[in-house]
Amino acid sequence: MSREREVVEACPTELFIGGKWQAAEGGKTLAVEDPATGTTICDVADASPADGLAALDAAVAAQAEWAATPPRDRGEILRRTYELMTERADELALLMTLEMGKPVAESKGEIAYAAEFFRWFAEEAVRIEGGYQIAPNGKGRFLVMRQPVGPCLLITPWNFPAAMGARKIGPAVAAGCTMVIKPAGQTPLSMLKLAELMTEAGLPAGVLNVITTHDAGGVMEPLIRDGRARKLSFTGSTQIGRKLIEQAAGQVLRTSMELGGNAPLLVFADADLDKAVDGAMLAKMRNGGEACTAANRIYVQAPVMDEFATRLTQRMDALKVGRGTEDGVDVGPLIDATQRDKVKDLVDDAVAQGARALIGGSVAEGNGYFYQPTVLADVPYSARLQKEEIFGPVAPLTPFETEDEAVRMANDTEYGLVSYLFTNDLTRALRVSEKLETGMIGLNQGIVSNPAAPFGGVKQSGLGREGGTVGIDEYLEIKYVAVNLD
Repeated sequence: MSREREVVEACPTELFIGGKWQAAEGGKTLAVEDPATGTTICDVADASPADGLAALDAAVAAQAEWAATPPRDRGEILRRTYELMTERADELALLMTLEMGKPVAESKGEIAYAAEFFRWFAEEAVRIEGGYQIAPNGKGRFLVMRQPVGPCLLITPWNFPAAMGARKIGPAVAAGCTMVIKPAGQTPLSMLKLAELMTEAGLPAGVLNVITTHDAGGVMEPLIRDGRARKLSFTGSTQIGRKLIEQAAGQVLRTSMELGGNAPLLVFADADLDKAVDGAMLAKMRNGGEACTAANRIYVQAPVMDEFATRLTQRMDALKVGRGTEDGVDVGPLIDATQRDKVKDLVDDAVAQGARALIGGSVAEGNGYFYQPTVLADVPYSARLQKEEIFGPVAPLTPFETEDEAVRMANDTEYGLVSYLFTNDLTRALRVSEKLETGMIGLNQGIVSNPAAPFGGVKQSGLGREGGTVGIDEYLEIKYVAVNLD
């Protein structure tokens, strides 16, 4: 038996409800595809709305006892999960590559990143603080306590199938919340395997429930409108996020939304071009460009545009495209045919409006959902990819003349997740950072994600923050007790 088949067959494929693995109602299943070949690697349970409600029942039933579990005990479960993920990183990375397509080395990096959320929130579990205050008139006291918000509904995307789940599960467990999580239908295996590991780490039955389904809306909307869940956390497109916020409004659910991005990357003439090119490669090509943090619009000051474009094109040209399990591969396939065709349409639109493909610019030949690493020069401001997320290995270059022009173009979007800024001028760095309308900024670096930092955006890129010291706050309610001593 090949190592790939062995890893897939060792992964659970049923729903995980109330601490038990079970088939979906009617035995229905959902095919999981290898995007590098377009072939099915296995089938997982395809949950119905009734299965979803059963998962919520389990979460509600477990909530009181879990909330009363000592913080240290909750933290130790997270610590053991971190250790298990670290020990089994090779297996978890291969599983992720098979269902999502990214190179194994990059998958292994995601496993390490995901595991860090469990380590971080293991430490935060015992640091949930309250308050004691004397009333201004001296006659009373204010007691402030923070308690778990209650059962949570968590929805994760396909592009980071382990990290996006860990970023939600970690703080929920630390805070004392139970949960129902629905991973993306394209990449359910990483989450199912994580549930198995957390059970091995000692997580009690009913705290984490996993439902996989092709019908995300049909299964999750009844849970959102049910009223027993008290928190909804979603990572995905802004379009879907808006719908979920509308559904959550009926029950006034606490919501955390990490939505779309349209990240600008600004390179000023005084920047260190070596750092700028390195940063652009990280910001653009992490996950093959399939990331909400990906540099979507690269604005370069005119005096250094030609040099920057030449260097970036050389770097992109050196990337090896192929199946993520093969040695030396830098860029894997896109997730499916729909995403590949979207990238093609965006590039074709830009070229039709005058952009020049310095490299790439077309679908890669062969099986699977591959698109060539692409650099586009002279991208007009009217091109669709100036407004829409690319989610692919395409770097659009647009020149600018002045700082004000660069800031104006960077902010001209409904999104506000992250910006990247390259300059050696400290005053410019501070000035531009204050003007950029995003929740995060990479200053002279092409990556911002860190479990110890608050991740999130402004405008239509979302609500709330994940990670950092504030990440656990999203899963806690504040209760104030007034005491009269008079």
